[in-house]
Amino acid sequence: MGGGECKSNDYGAAAYWDARYSSGSPASNAAGGGFFDWYQTYPALRPLLRARVPASSRVLMLGCGNSLLSVDMAKDGYEDIVNVDISSVVIEQMREKHNEIPQLRCNMQMDVRDMSLFGDKSFDCVIDKGTLDAMMCADDAPHGASKMLAEVARLLTPHGIYLLITYGAPKERVPLLNQPGCSWSTTLHIMPTPEYQLKMNKGAPQPTMEEVALTEDGQLPPDYVLKDPESHFIFVCQQVNSVRG
Repeated sequence: MGGGECKSNDYGAAAYWDARYSSGSPASNAAGGGFFDWYQTYPALRPLLRARVPASSRVLMLGCGNSLLSVDMAKDGYEDIVNVDISSVVIEQMREKHNEIPQLRCNMQMDVRDMSLFGDKSFDCVIDKGTLDAMMCADDAPHGASKMLAEVARLLTPHGIYLLITYGAPKERVPLLNQPGCSWSTTLHIMPTPEYQLKMNKGAPQPTMEEVALTEDGQLPPDYVLKDPESHFIFVCQQVNSVRG
């Protein structure tokens, strides 16, 4: 899904992801004892997470897949992480692998478009590493993506953080984020892809994250030029008002 492009697959369907995690594709590494991290790793994201999300926060990981992000956060002191994914296959894999990590004992099969099992204001932070991108490639896009974001807003505590890591530039994501029912104070950070960092640093990756001031209408400054055309956009969206009283 690099560059925000969508394939012909329905990335919002459980059947697609069940097959993916059961197959020999990179995303199925968990079946063989490994992991597959989409986009950025925890070490690259750690400075931002540590600055904005206290270790005592209750964290919801949307579309967790078989990423190491939750594991690395738990090892780094985060106390309460809930992993959800639409694929029952990968959730079972996560349960088996992380049964001994108390911070990760809650792994649940769930469609992010309907998270009614959780009550309002249940989480201090919601982390989304590519899930909104997948929803924008689902058969019901953009309606399904809008439903997911409404659920995220409902689940966040007042002043809670929605951390969105996406290929979507502000012109593509800000209109979604600003839908009715969502009220955020948003900052943007931009990171080159790990592949670009390896190339530029001759095999010694040095994660670089740049904060970029958005214009009044939530867009990139007109003179801003991406170092890496495949860069990841990291939106830190802080809940401004409680969605439900």
